[in-house]
Amino acid sequence: MPTDYMLFVHGVKTRSKEEFRKSATQLSDGIALGISNPTRTVKPICFFWGDQSKDAQDKLVHGFKHSEEKWNQFWFRDFRTEQILEFVGDAALYLSRHVGSNVVRAFHQQVLQDGLKDASAEAGDRLHLITHSWGTVILFDILFARRWEDERLDQDTSTRDIRQCVQDIRNTFFGLTPNPGRGIPLASIHTMGSPIALFTLLKLTGESSHDLSPRLNELVKNLYDSREGKPLPWRNFAHPGDPIAYPLEGLLPQLLQQGASQDYVQIEDVVQGDRFPNRLRNLGNLLPFTRQRLLPLLSGGDAHGSYWSSAAVAQSIGSVIQASMDS
Repeated sequence: MPTDYMLFVHGVKTRSKEEFRKSATQLSDGIALGISNPTRTVKPICFFWGDQSKDAQDKLVHGFKHSEEKWNQFWFRDFRTEQILEFVGDAALYLSRHVGSNVVRAFHQQVLQDGLKDASAEAGDRLHLITHSWGTVILFDILFARRWEDERLDQDTSTRDIRQCVQDIRNTFFGLTPNPGRGIPLASIHTMGSPIALFTLLKLTGESSHDLSPRLNELVKNLYDSREGKPLPWRNFAHPGDPIAYPLEGLLPQLLQQGASQDYVQIEDVVQGDRFPNRLRNLGNLLPFTRQRLLPLLSGGDAHGSYWSSAAVAQSIGSVIQASMDS
């Protein structure tokens, strides 16, 4: 029976594989409530990468606390170590060659060798991406960034296998060269609390090995042609109180290669969640400036993780997957 695989990728501040699986299962169960098609099977796959940067960040925090007299004078110490450091730290460490390579190997093992080992494009299998936070950037970087094609990777014994790993991964996805006609096709993309919009800045500074646009455009164009002119559905979920989330609809021309047809992808921003948390509503009424300046410090973490338990997010993803089955 043909299978619709749902690939879940977590974001920052996720250090427990079991907790991530619980969150993914909760969202997956909610998605399944909106799917009804006896001719297809739905199977979730979880990609966990949150343990790759933990040791380095723990050493950094230990160094802060070792300077106890000075460290204790800083405001928002918990926010610095539990919010800012874990986001910036995960980002910086992934972009490093060592940690980034370990994440690539983890993806190759968990997704290719385990999750998709029985997948077959010839059997009608398809893939739906469901990514959170920095996990969106990690997945897109592995699929689209040119930095993984650098021949210098072959000269270092610690990264000698990485170019082949990345090529194996890209060959698994329909629409990427050098074999654009092979691999499992994407049926939908769902990003939650994603900072991927910020990566459009790379196009403003000239050519970059981290630029995602050329290969992303190549993928969606090949999918568009194979789908007989039907655009790839992309839902971008953003909580109003999530400081990491950004809208994407207006950035489509910048996300895709300059001059590319915007018909390839149908992006829809879905703003969901309480626009002003009840527990902070009175504070916001008394101090209006807190809505834009202080609230991200007070509620941003809760908002950023809210997508996994949101019935509205699950229902929206389920309706897109159901529509892809019906088409």
